[in-house]
Amino acid sequence: MSQASRVLIVDDDPDLRDLLSDYLSRQDMIVAAVGDGESMNRILAEQSFDILILDLMLPGEDGLTLCRDLRSRSNMPILMLTARGDELDRIIGLEMGADDYLPKPFNPRELLARVRSILRRVEERRNNSALRALQFGDWRLELGAQHLVDGGGVVTPLSGGEFKLMQALAENPQRVMSRDQLMEAMNGKEAGPFDRTVDVMIGRLRRRLGDDAREPLLIKTIRSGGYMLACEVVSVR
Repeated sequence: MSQASRVLIVDDDPDLRDLLSDYLSRQDMIVAAVGDGESMNRILAEQSFDILILDLMLPGEDGLTLCRDLRSRSNMPILMLTARGDELDRIIGLEMGADDYLPKPFNPRELLARVRSILRRVEERRNNSALRALQFGDWRLELGAQHLVDGGGVVTPLSGGEFKLMQALAENPQRVMSRDQLMEAMNGKEAGPFDRTVDVMIGRLRRRLGDDAREPLLIKTIRSGGYMLACEVVSVR
């Protein structure tokens, strides 16, 4: 049997915490739930989890700040919750490193589906790519660890969305990838007509790579086309 997934919920609504804890526990998941960032950091120092469900509006440090700080030291998948469904909130959440975004109110079944989808993609990448890397320029994309390594050996953690986007580009070097293709690689769905998710994530990747957005050398914008990794890529085992 596969090992039960470990889920950490951070939300200041005790009723929602109890509801989600009970629901996910009945789906054979191991669940811990806390109400603020201080409690989150305390439990993360003692235990490991497979995914974090993080509310945007929290007492003390808000979810965006916690997401950004956590992403700087970990690639644990993060699903953000918010009482508002504004596109700007979603974009900011993705910029901070969240993997997915779910506005309240929501059906617990939808949350479960998203959690399972994120965990499934992470597990598939670990199983299929544990010892592979993609080398381009002065960078190496480690497919098992899901991070970037520069020429000096410095590791740059990536969010799940950043990793999937970088992998899609690196597996199709010098080929134009449309926004729909890149969104499909990240989330398994096409981009909406006004969806800027891909553009936001491309911006994050460029900053990670030190690639000037005004005159990028690595990830180029193709007018009316999409994006392209404009260098050769070598697969390393």
